[in-house]
Amino acid sequence: MTNTTKFKVAICGAGIGGLTTAVALSKCPEIEVEVFEAASQLGEVGAGVGIFPRPWEVIRLLDLEEELLKHSEAKRTDGLNTMFTYRKSDQAEGLEFFDLKMKGNLMAFHRADFQKVLLNRLPAACRIHCSKRLKSYTQNGLSSGPNSIELFFEDGSSSTCDVLLGADGLKSAVRKSWVAEQTGSGLGVDGILDLADPVWSGTTAYRALIPAEKLRVRAPQHRSLTQFTKFLGKNGFVITYPISHGKLINFAAFTARHDLENSKFDGPWMCPVNKSEFAPYFEHWEPDVQELFEVVDTALRWAVHVTRPLPSFVSRNVALLGDAAHAMTPHQGSGAGQALEDAYTLATLLSHPSVTRSTIHTALTVYDEIRRPASQEAATRTRLSGRYITFADDLSSSFWQKGRAEQLEELRAIGMAVEKNWVWAWTTSVQDDVERALIRLEESLTASRSSL
Repeated sequence: MTNTTKFKVAICGAGIGGLTTAVALSKCPEIEVEVFEAASQLGEVGAGVGIFPRPWEVIRLLDLEEELLKHSEAKRTDGLNTMFTYRKSDQAEGLEFFDLKMKGNLMAFHRADFQKVLLNRLPAACRIHCSKRLKSYTQNGLSSGPNSIELFFEDGSSSTCDVLLGADGLKSAVRKSWVAEQTGSGLGVDGILDLADPVWSGTTAYRALIPAEKLRVRAPQHRSLTQFTKFLGKNGFVITYPISHGKLINFAAFTARHDLENSKFDGPWMCPVNKSEFAPYFEHWEPDVQELFEVVDTALRWAVHVTRPLPSFVSRNVALLGDAAHAMTPHQGSGAGQALEDAYTLATLLSHPSVTRSTIHTALTVYDEIRRPASQEAATRTRLSGRYITFADDLSSSFWQKGRAEQLEELRAIGMAVEKNWVWAWTTSVQDDVERALIRLEESLTASRSSL
């Protein structure tokens, strides 16, 4: 640490949230940044990731747009576009019933491509350490400063920092230490220890990448080759869209057991499986769905887990972001976008000229005040979307007795409810929230100075 360094930030986790935070903080050279990743090498697990217009503002603000667009077949537009075509597909003949429209467009990428762009943007001064799985941390009591934090890793090594940012995902070690810290903090939250571990949402996803040419040979005009489609049915759905310049089709089949929400999942949360595990669930669905299953051999089973709402994302000079703070169901495709918003907000506040080692906690408190309500509302909305698109509550008992026109009317009402619940992702602004955060920070710092 040099004499010109404001303070040192340690980021646990080199996924999209952690790396975006590092890139954003690198705009302020006075902040020293180190990234600690549990995996032995950098690499994103998963297939496609979608970014909506609201979090795309972060991409633009960090000057990542041009580089990222090299990895997408989509062209950015600010006009009105169809985002997804919805079909009721759990029947012999599919019924197309709604085009979900948005202002702007959904940008889809392979996660590995996204990570690569972020890594390429990091300056050499930002050090990344792999095989560093956090065991725990302690705050204060070190000779290097009044707010220092000591990190302890599973390999027996340790490090220190002034700010610890937990971007270490669903099974976050930072969150577990955060919970342990709260037991003696007087936070006054019942069941605080229950917040350390994620819970199963009742939803299981089966994800795969389909070579576009393989699908084209089987079904030359298949809609998944060119458009974003959701094939919906009772307690399940299939989503497809092209990525990697149309060379791959992102495929995910979901099964939903709403009655098992917040229960314990029996088995590994993520593992490769043969399609024989999930294809039978969809065997009575329309031909378009059957053609997709014919070109999928194996998939990654993902038992979708979520975090319970936390009473705070911050404990003194430690803050949580991304899935570590608010892992949510993927039904609005907002997990990555929320991590981007967390990252940019945190970096903007910590980089503020008036934030010093002694006022770090003030900046983190403002982050919590702005980002926690927003991300927890996003989690609530995406859960509701999951119920809409699996017809958990909304199909009338007389649906199958109705004529086609009446069925379409009922289905379109569900489509409109989905759109209304999702419109925030392209009609609200990250910049507005960041401006509000900066105003709140300046008010807090002024009040602190006045009280001295």
